[in-house]
Amino acid sequence: MLKGALAAAVTPLREGGEALDEDAFAPYLGYLADGGLDGILALGTTGEGILLSEDERKRAAELFVSAAAGDLDVAVHCGAQTTAQTVALAAHAAQVGADAVAVIGPPYYALDERALLLHFAAAAEACAPVPFYLYEFRARAGYSIPPAVIGELRDVAPNLAGLKVSNKPFEDVEPYLLEGLDVFVGAESLVVRGLERGAVGAVSGLAAVFPEAVARLVRERAGDVSHLRVSLEQYPFQAAAKFVLGRLGVPIREDVRRPLRTLMPDEQEALAEWLESS
Repeated sequence: MLKGALAAAVTPLREGGEALDEDAFAPYLGYLADGGLDGILALGTTGEGILLSEDERKRAAELFVSAAAGDLDVAVHCGAQTTAQTVALAAHAAQVGADAVAVIGPPYYALDERALLLHFAAAAEACAPVPFYLYEFRARAGYSIPPAVIGELRDVAPNLAGLKVSNKPFEDVEPYLLEGLDVFVGAESLVVRGLERGAVGAVSGLAAVFPEAVARLVRERAGDVSHLRVSLEQYPFQAAAKFVLGRLGVPIREDVRRPLRTLMPDEQEALAEWLESS
């Protein structure tokens, strides 16, 4: 079972974002482990997973699991547009040794409760007995997972372990703090409140860049990381995260998968100045 402070990891890319930067996975995960984290969520929103091909996602999952080398738990996000692709990714993640699988609801179509239940149940079955987590993020899926679907899923998916909930404000997190399911909070500003209400940890995009700060936030329920989040969110987040990692000495290129974009020269300058003064 996952625990504690996890990074929503970036995915190392090269060639203008068109290829995986395979040599960067191990040093990057070493940096996260040295920062005190318990694990990562690979190929989620911060990790550009939805923009990669199925083969790229499978290869990246293999690289993340291999690079973790037992020092970090690895949950692999396997959400995709179709059930067939989601099932294939979930089965592969389990096969290569992922510690958990997470799945967001497919975006674009308005799916009723029955369709969602069948989709998530198929994904959970594909990776069983590996722990399965729902990824609740209304801003990205375009809708929230109805709590009734979660209740029915618990009856048919014995490996349903919990949820990552990235909603804001806290009132939109509360319905998912369900007894018997482990909840990880996505928004750093809500982590302490979530822990006080029974959440078991955080899966944080900010932890992908500043692991020590988020690890302290989760373990000690102390520290203010809001200024870090605000500073990065002034820019395209994935590119800004990778740019800062490079400046911190981690061999991560700024390359992102289009239609995401890299930073403009003036943005790079401003972000570098902020980092130097922090």
